[in-house]
Amino acid sequence: MSSWNSTFRMHREKRCFSAVFVFCTLWSSTLSVTRYSIPEEMERGSVVANLAADLGLEVGVLAHREVKLEMFQESNKYLDVNKKTGELYIVEKMDREYLCPSKTATTCFVKLDVIIESPLRIFNIELEIKDINDNAPHFRRDRVELDVSESATPGERFSLPNAVDPDGGINTVKMYKLSESEHFTIEIQTGSDGTKYVDMVLTKALDREEHAVHHLILTAVDGGVPARSGTANIIVRVLDTNDNAPRFDHPVYSVNMTENSPIGTLVMKLNATDLDEGPNAEIKYSFTLYTSEKTQDVFALNPNTGEITVKGTIDYEDMKFYEMHVEAKDKGQHPLLGQCKVVVRVTDMNDNYPDITVKSYKSTVNENIPVGTVIAIVGISDRDTGDNGKVSLSINQNLPFVLNKSSDVLYELKVSEPLDREQVPEYDITLVVTDGGTPPLSDNETITLHLLDVNDNGPLFPQSFYTIPVIENNAPGALLSSLTAFDPDLHENQYLVYFIIEKEIVNTSMSMLFSINPENGNLYALKTFDYEIEKEFLFHIEARDSGVPPLSSNVTVHIIIVDQNDNTPVIVSPWRAHGSVVEEKIPRSTDKGSLVSKVIAIDTDSVQNSRITYQFLQVTDATLFSLDQYNGEIRTMRMFSYRDPRHQRLVVIAKDNGDPGLSATVTIKLSTVEIVVKAYSDMTEVPLEYDIFSDLNLYLVIGLGSVSFLLLITILVTCVLKCQKPMPSKAAPPRRNSVISERNSTIADSTLVSNDAYWYSLFLAETRKGKLVVRQPVPKAGSRYIVSSLPRSTGLTETSDSAASTLQYPK
Repeated sequence: MSSWNSTFRMHREKRCFSAVFVFCTLWSSTLSVTRYSIPEEMERGSVVANLAADLGLEVGVLAHREVKLEMFQESNKYLDVNKKTGELYIVEKMDREYLCPSKTATTCFVKLDVIIESPLRIFNIELEIKDINDNAPHFRRDRVELDVSESATPGERFSLPNAVDPDGGINTVKMYKLSESEHFTIEIQTGSDGTKYVDMVLTKALDREEHAVHHLILTAVDGGVPARSGTANIIVRVLDTNDNAPRFDHPVYSVNMTENSPIGTLVMKLNATDLDEGPNAEIKYSFTLYTSEKTQDVFALNPNTGEITVKGTIDYEDMKFYEMHVEAKDKGQHPLLGQCKVVVRVTDMNDNYPDITVKSYKSTVNENIPVGTVIAIVGISDRDTGDNGKVSLSINQNLPFVLNKSSDVLYELKVSEPLDREQVPEYDITLVVTDGGTPPLSDNETITLHLLDVNDNGPLFPQSFYTIPVIENNAPGALLSSLTAFDPDLHENQYLVYFIIEKEIVNTSMSMLFSINPENGNLYALKTFDYEIEKEFLFHIEARDSGVPPLSSNVTVHIIIVDQNDNTPVIVSPWRAHGSVVEEKIPRSTDKGSLVSKVIAIDTDSVQNSRITYQFLQVTDATLFSLDQYNGEIRTMRMFSYRDPRHQRLVVIAKDNGDPGLSATVTIKLSTVEIVVKAYSDMTEVPLEYDIFSDLNLYLVIGLGSVSFLLLITILVTCVLKCQKPMPSKAAPPRRNSVISERNSTIADSTLVSNDAYWYSLFLAETRKGKLVVRQPVPKAGSRYIVSSLPRSTGLTETSDSAASTLQYPK
């Protein structure tokens, strides 16, 4: 019904493992079975067998047919078929302990089906997984603790945990070994399922006092080649039994004690030791019946610590020595005890202390008390006689006082140095009296001397100069700083009042600008400061105490006004009425890089707040014009083309460097015209003739008279007039000489300030409109100019009847 093919060994290339297989083919209409045998943990890619040759399939035909490999009860894909070579190879390592977890099974088979379609054929394959020694034995508990009484008898057994090895057959646990020990050994037993169990046996009696803890190592070794092993720590703690009695260091103790020793004085501390532990080593001390009641009335024994202390009065004349019998007993179930004897010898001493009597004493004096003043009269005495009755008085501290001996038993306490209450407000004077005994006895008496305050210290400021920064635009009444002085005196001598020392600045008193709280020294601002007007103030503040006579001191205060970015940049060029658009005309033939206009802005703030940069906010054609962000010059970036619109609109923003920054804008409307202008290399100013008896002079005379009249009426009206914007005066049109300037002449790249800035901006604006600009001084007014604009023409000279505009800028 069936026949088995013989077993054969296959050899593959270097990348393949040798696989020994035995296959059996069942020739029937429905079933064909093939068996292979491989060791576990074969590497990925290892060849199991040539499946095509074993199944009688042609490799060329197999490559064109669909081949599937299905493994029973396993979701992981461990094997696959190479359709090109027909080889069955390893895809994932196979772990026998995972695939066949039961250790009772002697063999491990994995069943799979090979399904080949077109036409459909199914081959059954059984793959035997052979075990290798890939697991080491391990203990479920790697640390075992045992408590064994030191009274345990040899031969007593203690169970230990057995080791577990997932491998099977000869690769499982084979033997156990115990580290070297003179007290323990092990015995191995085998269960019905072949599992080996281990017991630890006591071979020698234990002694806790000799060896309290035993550290052993139990090793499990399997039968594989090479063998693997695992270990567990065995800790044996020896439990104590009461087999040792307490012992004292000495059987007899001798102690010397002086008479009149204070109650509680430690005579000695007995120490008995017990080699046992726990309750067996806890010791209790007590007097035996051999100790007299009188001795027990003088001395006390602490039952827990063994300390012997003085309980009553020790008097040499009453008893010269004491004898105590002490026993130490442990707290074991069957207590053991030890005994000793303590002998106390009493030494005669000088037992009378000298006395101090303060007969006259001043407890309170002024701190300016004169040197040499008597503070107290002190008497001394001693009831002893001879050397023990000789006494002396001294001050052990380094104090500004001295003792003068007026008799054998009287001393005067005097002031030896000037006193200062601010350094030491009171003195504790300790008087020490000592007798001449051996050893000497002494006593002391402390008297306290209080010093009354005198106004001898003036107020002190922590600093001699204060610099206080104040940001402008402060709120009136704002706290600027607290200037507090210190006076080390007391009471009214310490109470301080603060003043501002008056000083006028430009007819303004400091008390109108600043205020100080007379009680706490808080300095306040009474007005709002403007950095552009006032930049600093320097004055003095005085602090005065309330003593008699009062003492004072002053400090210099420097107020620095810190600038704030509170002024918006003002565009002075090109000039235009508020909110209007500046219109300029330029020829379409303007070359690249030609100066079109220049924006000039000024900011009355300082430092960073006054640094102005220029930017285009809006521009009709960004490729046509460039703006220098530092000097505000607008230049052409290229020549105009026929495609460029005639009107260009430029919006320039001038922004300062403050935080937050402020800005102003100007809108320039440029119109291009087709104009041919005869150029000259130099631009000159031609002096213009003016009529001395023009309407301007008449207006000036009338204006000066009006101002003089108003000054006489009230100073307030004068201030208002000064703050008003001067009205432009209408000047009679003087005779002008025409000036022709070259259209494309280069103007110096420099920042213009003061009158020149206004002139330059007006010149630039008027010339761009196709007009000639002439600046001439107004008679008897050095800070004013008459600026005349003439319509530009192609001829050399042209006269216009347009009125001249007046630009006024004070120097």
